[in-house]
This record gives sequence, C-alpha cells and structure tokens, in this order.
Amino acid sequence: MSASPAYNEEKGGSSSLGEPEYGHDPASGGIFSSDYKRHDDLKEMLDGNKDSLKLEAMKRIVAMIARGKNASDLFPAVVKNVACKNLEVKKLVYVYLVRYAEEQQDLALLSISTFQRGLKDPNQLIRASALRVLSSIRVTIIVPIMMLAIKEAASDMSPYVRKTAAHAIPKLYSLDPDQKDQLIEVIEKLLSDKTTLVAGSVVMAFEEVCPERIDLIHKNYRKLCNLLIDVEEWGQVVIINMLTRYARTQFLNPNQNESLLEENTEKEFYGSDEEDSKGEKEESASLVKRKPYVMDPDHRLLLRNTKPLLQSRNAAVVMAVAQLYFHLAPKAEVGVIAKALVRLLRSHSEVQYVVLQNVATMTIKRRGMFEPHLKSFYIRSTDPTQIKVLKLEVLTNLANETNISIILREFQTYIRSVDKDFVAATIQAIGRCATNIGEVRDTCLNGLVQLLSNRDELVVAESVVVIKKLLQMQPSQHSDIIKHMAKLIDNIQVPMARASILWLIGEYCEHVPKIAPDVLRKMAKSFTNEEDIVKLQITNLAAKLYLTNHKQTKLLAQYVLNLAKYDQNYDIRDRARFIRQLIIPTEKSGVLSKYARKLFLAQKPAPVLESPFKDRDHFQLGSLSHLLNAKASGYQELPNWPEVAPDPSVRNVEIPEWTKCSAREKRKEKAEKPFYSDSEGESGRTESADSETESGSESESGSGSKSESGSESEEEEEDEEEEEEECEGEPESKKGQKTKGSKSKIQQRILESAESGQSETEEHTKVKKKEVKQSSESSSEEESPSEESSSESESSEEEEESKSDNEKKKNKKPSSPKPVAKSTAKDSEHISLLDLDDFSSPATKPTSSASYTSISLVTDLEGLSLNDSLLTPTAVSPTFSNMKMYELLHRITGEGLSVEYCFNRQPFTSDPQMVAVQIQFTNNTGTEVKNLHISEPKLQSGMRIHPFQEIESLTPGETVTVTMGIDFCDSTQAANFQLCTHTRKFYVSIQPPVGELTAPMFMSENEFKKEQGKLTGMSEITEKLTLPPTCQNDHVLVQRVTSAANLSRVPCGADNEYRFAGRTVSSSSLVLVTLLIKNGGASQLTINSEKMVIGTMMVKDIIQALTH
Repeated sequence: MSASPAYNEEKGGSSSLGEPEYGHDPASGGIFSSDYKRHDDLKEMLDGNKDSLKLEAMKRIVAMIARGKNASDLFPAVVKNVACKNLEVKKLVYVYLVRYAEEQQDLALLSISTFQRGLKDPNQLIRASALRVLSSIRVTIIVPIMMLAIKEAASDMSPYVRKTAAHAIPKLYSLDPDQKDQLIEVIEKLLSDKTTLVAGSVVMAFEEVCPERIDLIHKNYRKLCNLLIDVEEWGQVVIINMLTRYARTQFLNPNQNESLLEENTEKEFYGSDEEDSKGEKEESASLVKRKPYVMDPDHRLLLRNTKPLLQSRNAAVVMAVAQLYFHLAPKAEVGVIAKALVRLLRSHSEVQYVVLQNVATMTIKRRGMFEPHLKSFYIRSTDPTQIKVLKLEVLTNLANETNISIILREFQTYIRSVDKDFVAATIQAIGRCATNIGEVRDTCLNGLVQLLSNRDELVVAESVVVIKKLLQMQPSQHSDIIKHMAKLIDNIQVPMARASILWLIGEYCEHVPKIAPDVLRKMAKSFTNEEDIVKLQITNLAAKLYLTNHKQTKLLAQYVLNLAKYDQNYDIRDRARFIRQLIIPTEKSGVLSKYARKLFLAQKPAPVLESPFKDRDHFQLGSLSHLLNAKASGYQELPNWPEVAPDPSVRNVEIPEWTKCSAREKRKEKAEKPFYSDSEGESGRTESADSETESGSESESGSGSKSESGSESEEEEEDEEEEEEECEGEPESKKGQKTKGSKSKIQQRILESAESGQSETEEHTKVKKKEVKQSSESSSEEESPSEESSSESESSEEEEESKSDNEKKKNKKPSSPKPVAKSTAKDSEHISLLDLDDFSSPATKPTSSASYTSISLVTDLEGLSLNDSLLTPTAVSPTFSNMKMYELLHRITGEGLSVEYCFNRQPFTSDPQMVAVQIQFTNNTGTEVKNLHISEPKLQSGMRIHPFQEIESLTPGETVTVTMGIDFCDSTQAANFQLCTHTRKFYVSIQPPVGELTAPMFMSENEFKKEQGKLTGMSEITEKLTLPPTCQNDHVLVQRVTSAANLSRVPCGADNEYRFAGRTVSSSSLVLVTLLIKNGGASQLTINSEKMVIGTMMVKDIIQALTH
C-alpha cells in the first residue's frame, strides 16, 4: 500500500530544493496512522538559513491552507520567521498568522513586538499585514495596543493601510465593545477619506459598530454618492444598503400623494355614508395642507449616481441598486430595474434563486413593472425545482385578464412534467389564478376536474385539494363535480386528498343526499386502516350526516364513533367523545347539544389563496431576513418615511472662500477669454499646477478634484477633461512655442537659447514667474503633468509687474487663433525630424522671447503641432538593426517560410494606442508564396489588432518587411492569430516584453518630481541591486535601461541619480524610473506607476539588464 496522494503532494513537491526525501512507509498514509513525522520537512526548511527554502516552505503551507488542510502544528516554526528580512517570506508568514493567530494566541503574543515594528515598515503591504495579524489575536490584554495601531493606521499615507484599519475596527469592537466611543472617532475620521479604496471598508465598519449614528453620514453623503461608481464592488453593496436606510430617514416619500389617494379610496369603499360625511371636511383640509411633493436634490443625486450600477457585472451590486430603487424611487421610475433583474436570470441558479425571491415580492405591489418581461419567467426543463416554483410564483402574480390565456397554456405544459413537486405547485398556481380572476374560474375548474382522471395519483390528489377550495366559492353550481369526486374515493390513496373529498361531501351533503350515506358506509369498513387525518374527517362526516339524515345514518354514525372511541390516537378519541356528547342528547348533555346543527353546518368563508410573498416587503429586499422570511441576527429595520423632511442643510459642506472665488473667476474668464490666450504660451502647464492646488487636493487618487457641492464639481471636472485632451503629452518647454512663430523662427530661437548658456538663467526665471502670474489670472484649470514654478514666497513687486504686463497685452487685442491640437495629419507632414535636430535633448529653460512673440507669428503656425510623437528622441530609440529579433515562425514549421518580428519603437500612425510591430518575411523555398495575410485573431478582452496589408506574392529568396499594430491593453498577454498563405494557415502569437508597452516622454526635473510625488504608496516599487564594474559608466547605464524599456531620460541635477520617463502606449499611464547609485556600486531602483503589474515586471527586466 502506498502513501495517500494528498500526503505525497505535501511531502514531495520540491525535493530538488534540498529538503529530505521520504520513503513510502506502509503506515504513513493509513487512516489509523498517528503520522508523528508529519510536516517535518517543512519544519526543517523553515528552520534553515536559506531564504529560498523558507519561501518554498511557506508557499506549500499557504497552498495547504487554501486546500482546507490543517497546518496549525507548524505555527511555532512559522512564527519564528516573522522577523525574516526577505519581503516575500514575511508576506506569506503574515498570511499564515492571520489564519491561525486566533487559535494559537499564546505563541502569537510572543511576536507582538515584531508586529509593532512591522507597523512602522516602509512597505505598505507589511504595515497592513502587521495590523491584520494584530487584530486577529483575540486577547483582551492587547486591546490598547490594537487601538493605538488602528489610530496610527487611520492616518497612514497609504490608502491600502487605511483600508486595513477600517477592517480592523469591527474586530476590535467585537473583542471589547467598551472601545466604541474611541472607534467612532476613528470611523468619523476615515469617513472623511476621499479615496475610493477606503470608502467601502469604513462604511462596513460604520454598519457594524454604530449604524444608529446617522449624523456621521451627513457631511459625507454627497461624497459617498459621487465616489460610489469607482468603489470596489463589495464596497458598493455596503454603501448602497447604508444609503437606503439613510434616505428613508432624511427624505420624504416620493409616492406620498399616491398612497394618500389609495387610503382615501379604501375609506370610501369600506366606510359608511355617515362616516364619509363626517370625515370629508377633515380629509379635504389635510389635502389642502399637504404641499405638492418636490424631490430633494440629494435624493435625486442618490438615484442618479446609482442608476449606472444596474449595468454592473456583479449580481449583488445590481440587486442592491434594485432594492434601493424599489424602496426610494418614485413609482414612475422604478421600472428601470426590471431589465437589469431579468438579465440576472441568465446567471447561476443560486443567483437566480435570490433574484426571483425579490422579484416575487416586487410583483405583488408593482406588477406592471415586469409584465413586458413575462416570457423571461417561463420555465425551462433544466431549471432546479426551487427555481421552477419561484418562477411559477412570479407568473401567478403577473396573471391578469389580458395574459391569463397565455399563462394557463404554459401551465398545461408544466403539468406533464416528470418533477412531481413542480406539478403540485403548478396545480396550486392554477387554483390561485382561478381565485384571483373570476372570468377564468370555470375554465380552471373544468381543467382540474379533467386532471382527476390522470394516472398519476399525486396529480389527482393535489387537484382534489385545489378543487375543494374552489368549490367553496360556488358550491350549489357544482354538485356534479362533488358527485364525481365521491366516486374517486375508492381509487385515491393519498391521505390529504381522501380527507378533502370527505370534507366536501360532509359540508355539502344536502346537495348529494343519496351518495353521502354510502360513502360513510364504505369509510366505516376501512376506518381502522386509515391515516389519522382521514379518521378525523370520517368522524366529522358521521356527525354531519347524523344531524341531516338521522334515519339512514343513526346506527352507522354510532358505529364510527365507537371505533374512534378506542383508537390509538388520543386526538381521535377526544374528538369522538366530544361529538357523541354534542350530537346524541342524554340526561347529562349540556346546553350546547341544542346548537349542534349550527356548530357543524355553519356557513364557512371561502379560503383566500394568497401568495406566500405577500407580507415580505416589510423586510429590506436583498437581505437575508427577506430570503428567510424571518428576522436574522444583525438585521436593521428599514425606517419609515418621515412626515416632515429633516433639515437638508446638515449635508452642506463648508468650502473655503478662496476656493469658491477662484472657481467663479475661472469660469468667468473661461467664458471671456479665447481658447488659447496670448499669455498661455510658456506657463500653461505651470498654471495648471497652481490651479490644481488652489481648487483643493480633494482627490488623492488623482482622478480630478471633486467638490462636494454636486453641480460645481461636475462643471470643473468637464473643464479639466477638455483642457487635458488639448494639452496632454506636450513638453512644457515646447508648449509656449506651439502657437508662436514659423518653423525657421523656432529653430532660430532654439539655437539662440542653446548659445546663451547659463548666463540668462536668472532672467529666464524672472520672465517665467511673470508669465505664471499672468496665466493664473487669464486661463482656466488644467490637469496635466506640470511644473510648479509659482511659490507662496513671491514678492509683491513681481505681482505689480505682472499686472502691468497684463494691461499691455490687453491693449494689443490679439485675435483668437484656431485650436492647434486639432491639426490635420497633412499639416504635420511638412515637419521633418531632420529639421528638429536641436530637440534631441529637452530644453529645461524657456526663452525670454517666447512670451513676447508678435501676434502675426500665430497665424503663420496655424495647424502646426509639435507633440510627443514628433519630438521622440532619436538618441534614445534604437534603430531597427539594433533591436532584438524574435522568431514568429520557424522555416521548418512554416514549410520554408520564416517570419521574424521586432518592436521598432516607432509610433503606429493608424492608432496611437497600438504598439508598432515590424515583421520580416523570408521565402526560403523554391516556389512563390502568395496572399500572405492575418485572419481569425484570438485576443484577450480589450486587445485589438491592426493587420498589415496583404502581401500578394513573395518570390523565392525574397525578404519583405511590413508593420502591424497591436493594442496589448498594457498587459504582456500574447496576441494570438493565424498567419495565412494561399495554401496553409499557421497559428502564431506575439508576446511583448513589458518594456515595449511604453513610449518615451519628455519631462522637466520639476515635473518629474511632482508626478513622482503623486505616485507613491502602492504605485511605487523599490528594489536594491549591485551594479557590476562594467555598468558604472553613464553611457552604458542609459543604454542598458533604455534597451530594457522604451523610456526617455529626464534631466537631473545630481550626478549619482538617473531618471527616465515614459507613458504606457494603451492607457497613457505614467511610468517613472529612478536609479540612485551609492558607493561601491550599490544602487536603488525605483519605479512609480499606476500600473503596478507593469512596474513590478519592469523592475525585474531593468535589474536583469543592468546586472548581466
């Protein structure tokens, strides 16, 4: 017997790494083995000195946990490595400790000092992991330490750490509820966080700790509404549910007028004439007092910002928005959720079950909402039984006079199903339709009677039960049906059906006076063999016949009562004694015997067949309580609408006066000034930085400052986006020259500025400061990589000078030039890279003449655009001969056709978001190859291909080079496609190195520092390396970095620091690389980028290029 497979997986995964090998002990994998040597190899690896072995051991341990296996016995060995210097090992140790810290609290407490040091670690992942482990140790003695750690993490620079702090708050609260007041302070602080990463987590903590503190939400309400679209999916669910409860306490019912009218109609229907005449004046007075409903703007903001989430891919988000609209939206607007919910019915059966539960509740009050989607609720044969039953419920709720014929036709098909539970539910649904719609009652009854002849006993039994309920509505008209059912008593064996027939015969025995006694005779024979429910109905039938047909049934009734008197079931015995005393008068009989007939044969109301979902809407839709139809622990009741609207000013957020003034002035000046003002030349980007800081750095994620006052923020964001599109990607030093001067004058000015040297630095700086002041007054806000040249320490004299300059420029009355950003390709063709030799290195100093260029030069350069694609430094981009060639198709596989490709690092003219790939075809055969083209690309989501033009023929020995474009969507996933000739098809794929996904970008030193400051935290990756002696030369360093990644060098004042900048081709996300060289070749490589995956991969590639 060999070891079990699971044991082998754990023990023998990586013997090549040096851990001990284990033989196949016959008892090692047995069921009864104590397995005392279990995990010894992992313990040895963890106790060793090699980080590679520790990392491999931790990977295997985490994999065991992921498979659900118990690894708690390794806790001592793992916890010893909590202080390991290797970052990857430390991360995995923290993952393990989060899982087992609660079980092994004593050992975890020994490492508290290490966790506290981890909270100060420069790496945000380590800080967050340390806090997560600390909050997982469920010991009250460390509550003060946890509280201190949470408070510090709530103020952390990294949003990821702040998010972890929000997750730790409910853990601490469950451990020590006395800390509630301090935790509420932390929650209040985190609620004001403007990062989308934190929003969902802190609202979850708010819901767990202090859901009653609605006052904490007031100031953050509008911010949460505006951030909602960018929050992670599970955060969206939590925020939407919280905002639903908040809105029910702060806004008026949008359907209050309709509900009032409904109440009035009910009163008129049920009330007497006297009551109506008395209440008319009061009702009219209340209607006059009630003002017409006007929706609160914040109420509308919530509905407007949640509506796009109906298209979310996450079913929980769609369900959350649906319940919000159902509970908060005006009746006329609720219909928008129907299509989204119907879309979810194509999902998994579990999702369908929850959605149908909620749809069934909605269809009771808002039937018209789902009527257009009736066919979406038709039942498929593959649906599980519970889904079928819920769809039946929805179809029954949607039934009305217009569609009942279609629905009944569907039901007839369902009755033939093999699923007996489903058939029974269908018959009950037919009964409900007959009850609700009087026009089809007879049709349904006749259909159910036909089912009585069905071969399936369960179908017949369920039909009898439903017919019994329907007959109670009009018994006199259906005596034939009662007779027909009496004949079935011999064949039907289902107890409930037999009991229903006996009840019907006893209740309406006057309509079948000849058949009823005979049925009692038959039942008396089989009384002892019947089920309890049938015996009770036999005794009832005997009592009713004794009272209505005393002569024929007296002895028979006494016989049945005697049998029941000695039955094993005490209920039947008690019933028999009670009935005997009631219907057979004796000397001891009481007064009740006189009223026996009235007791047994009283008129009974017909049963009302109602939906089981009728009263479920008092639970919040989408909640567990609604699903179970019972209040679950932790459920928070949905508040009732207020009678009077609370003060809406509590949601107003005070904005500093200087922010308001600057926003107004910017909008006014944008309306007055031309598209490109004269002072926008050199300082356009500088002004954008100033205006960005002035308008408040409200958004830490860099998505544009969002003012919390709704409409103003939307206008400002639109302005920023428009100007960003115009100005994106242009170097600052060239932007002023974009609209001034002809091509020859540009070259002349550049040469002059190059010759002037450093002697003009002070003069240029002064001119630049003046222009910054001018542009801050005249141009509107821009959001682009810019240089902050203006400072708070500028003197008042310079301000006066700038004002005088502005007045001079206004006197000139410049004509507004056309937008240069929209120049055509035809115009740009006249500019050759040969004419721009002086642009090879980015100029960091603007020329003083740039801002005073004559206005006539503007018209000379209309349509001229000097963007990044034209200014790509030729020194940085290697030529095709130096580029690395990759094999796409080997000549043997391609039957003589060999194909190679390279990334030529030139912009792809057809689409700037695509990477240009140069492909070289060589015909090594003796025959001609024809019709070379691309077909059937199989791409990942979002990727695109722009194929090359078809090569009609390739003669023997000929080589042809073509270029195609591929949009890799900033990922290194391969683009797969077919390379076709006139005879064959070859499957090939192109996978880009990460360095080829970027394009070089010009940047000044200040711009680089500013953008690098924005991309910190999770957007920053730092690694240490040691440079070999051969790679400590400036030229070699730059060449190796630029060969590994398509970047351009950024000027830097320090001798030991090298900076490179670029943008990803697809999404134009910044990639900033900094190489800091220390003594002895020790270096530090830092990459800042929003695209963390690209940054991580690029770090490895650049290190490999520098060290090998």
